[in-house]
Amino acid sequence: MAKNEPILSLHDINHQIGDTVILNDISLDLYFGEMVSLIGPNGAGKSTLVKLILGLLKPTSGQIHTNAVTLGYVPQRFSVPEILPLRVQDLLSQTNSKRLTFEQKAFILDSLSIKPLAHKQMAYLSGGETQRVLLARALLDKPDLLILDEPMQGLDPDTESWLYHFIDELPDFLACTMLVVSHDLHWVMKGSKRVICLNKHICCQGVPSEIAHTPEFSRLFGHFQPYIHHHDHCQHTDNCHHGHDYIYRNTR
Repeated sequence: MAKNEPILSLHDINHQIGDTVILNDISLDLYFGEMVSLIGPNGAGKSTLVKLILGLLKPTSGQIHTNAVTLGYVPQRFSVPEILPLRVQDLLSQTNSKRLTFEQKAFILDSLSIKPLAHKQMAYLSGGETQRVLLARALLDKPDLLILDEPMQGLDPDTESWLYHFIDELPDFLACTMLVVSHDLHWVMKGSKRVICLNKHICCQGVPSEIAHTPEFSRLFGHFQPYIHHHDHCQHTDNCHHGHDYIYRNTR
């Protein structure tokens, strides 16, 4: 696969249920090493778009092309009934970890503090523990495209901050494209290379410093004023921004 060739392309995607239009005329490309955020109001079709990319749904019309990539997925919600004795080690044993060395797998498990949880049942984990296990499961497959669907929802601020830092600082051997569905506009605007704003169609997309000033963004999220925080934290891909991050304050 050529470096400038997209790993995922959506062309003229439409999805509807009966007469209800869920997504209309969606076209986009994702490239290796990008950190792309998908934002939009409730009911905008974000989760539907993720399910289409994962192949869990089929579009009413249009084409989705993946360039033989391995997909990783951390869902918005993951609940296991108490009657099902699914342990953490049982869930992680289902991964295709042959793509990683023993040392690389150990790094993931150690960094996410998985080993103390190995014998615990998934049903009894806290929200933060569950998200760490699901992220470990996704990373052990060494994905080319990692999709995170509201990964921080319901977490306490310390756990949320820790997980954001972890995905921001992935080592070279886990370098991949990330598509992150999030309502956290402050993180979206400082952590993304590209932001896609969805409201059944793509309202606008681009780099955070530009998209925040578009009329479409303002209508949905209000006005954001940028503050520049000098920071050079990304070392695993040429596609990252260096020198500063943008942090925004909602002035609606």
